[in-house]
Amino acid sequence: MEFLANIGLGFSVALSLTNIFYCFLGAFLGTLVGVIPGLGVLAAISMLFPLTFHLEPTTALIMLAGIWYGTTYGGSTASILLNLPGTPANAVTCLDGYPMARQGRGGVALFMTTVASFFGASFGIVLLTLFTPVIADYALRFGSAEYFALMLMGLVAASTISEGSAVKGLSMVVLGIIIGLVGMDSQSATVRFSFGVMGLLEGVSLIALAMGVFGVAEIIMSVRRVRTADIDPETLRLKAIKPSRDEMRRSWFPMLRGASIGSFFGTLPGTGPSIAAFLSYAIEKRVSRTPERFGNGAIEGIMGPESANNAADQTAFIPTLSLGVPGSATMALMLGVLMIHGVAPGPNLISSQPELFWGLIMSFWVGNLILLLLNIPLIGVWVRMLTIPYHILYPAVLMFICIGAYTSGFTVLNVWMVLVFGALGYAMRIFGFPGAPLLLGFVLGPLMEEHFRRAMVLSRGEFLTFFERPISAVIMALTGMILIWSVWSAEIIRRRRAARAAGDGATTHEAREG
Repeated sequence: MEFLANIGLGFSVALSLTNIFYCFLGAFLGTLVGVIPGLGVLAAISMLFPLTFHLEPTTALIMLAGIWYGTTYGGSTASILLNLPGTPANAVTCLDGYPMARQGRGGVALFMTTVASFFGASFGIVLLTLFTPVIADYALRFGSAEYFALMLMGLVAASTISEGSAVKGLSMVVLGIIIGLVGMDSQSATVRFSFGVMGLLEGVSLIALAMGVFGVAEIIMSVRRVRTADIDPETLRLKAIKPSRDEMRRSWFPMLRGASIGSFFGTLPGTGPSIAAFLSYAIEKRVSRTPERFGNGAIEGIMGPESANNAADQTAFIPTLSLGVPGSATMALMLGVLMIHGVAPGPNLISSQPELFWGLIMSFWVGNLILLLLNIPLIGVWVRMLTIPYHILYPAVLMFICIGAYTSGFTVLNVWMVLVFGALGYAMRIFGFPGAPLLLGFVLGPLMEEHFRRAMVLSRGEFLTFFERPISAVIMALTGMILIWSVWSAEIIRRRRAARAAGDGATTHEAREG
């Protein structure tokens, strides 16, 4: 009965006219910012943060939360139509979403990502509602050894994301780690790889790297080959967004797996939606019977990651509200709102501020329903962006990228970094090196180093600590299985291609003799 009373209390708070208005405002602004390439959730919340000072704590959090998960909805639009991830969590959506758009199925991709986003968010909200104390307690059991093992598993999985050579994928992971280590060491304050540039002391901007490698590089590659005539007018009709039965059938299990992965990673401070999306993509590619379809418009390649990052968006509030541990810079801003209003986040928040906690959770249902109703009618509007002549569109996109890069740190250095990473991304495209493992290596590398060093200090230099602790031992075993599975799968694919080539050669030889 207490649980039902809490649900009723939450809905009574979330369904007040004031909170509904600010929830809609946050979701709308989040979607708008997400659609614009280069801005992202952190820039949006940073700019709108002062507006919440005069609001009640619950209302302020509801609005900021709407911006938070609204950008993930909107970010998939730019990823699919322009190959420009609106947020880092949407970067992996580019891999199959953009090929679908070029095949005239952009409307289908947008509709299905909206469905996946709503499903993942709903899954995360259910877990957030039912299992917050249990999941928070489970997350507390993770020490540095467990986090290092988890990061290592992520990097091994990242090397299997891309098509082509696994060596190239692994080399991009290593390059991403090296770029992620630029700046001051968090423990000794030693400056690394800054080359005397003061602006690099705080490290390389994630937004600059993502926008350069995925955005500028794509514009350079496509500026001379994209024409308005390439777009089929039929894809702009409302009926064109309807997916086929086969696509619907192949979407359910990826959504469920993605939502499960996202819910788990969302509860772990320091991981979040980006890692969940990348790992979801890697798992979908590994469990597929036809992995060669990934990167060429596979529906599973967008359903799993989109479900994962939206589930992670919801469950990311568990450590922030229950433990007072922000898992990201965005969650740190959420924590700042609470502190400004005199609310202390932590284990006692649920009992001391039940209206805030349950009202915020129930507002997630309201916000995601608003986003569902808001995004589907606008699909035709987003798809029509493709009809804009590219010589008009790409300068505007570059402008938004530069604005987003500048506002992320209010320094011109970020704009120059976008140009440098754009050139790097262009070279990677030419030589067949994937960009997704680079981004994941950049995100995970510094965290991995920090937890490795901390685990070594706690164990007094004993490396076996990663195998003596039960949770880390299981994760390390799973990492080994993924590595073995990757090598085995690559060998099978190589033999199939060799056999196919031999069969084609024999057929050609017989045809010549005939």
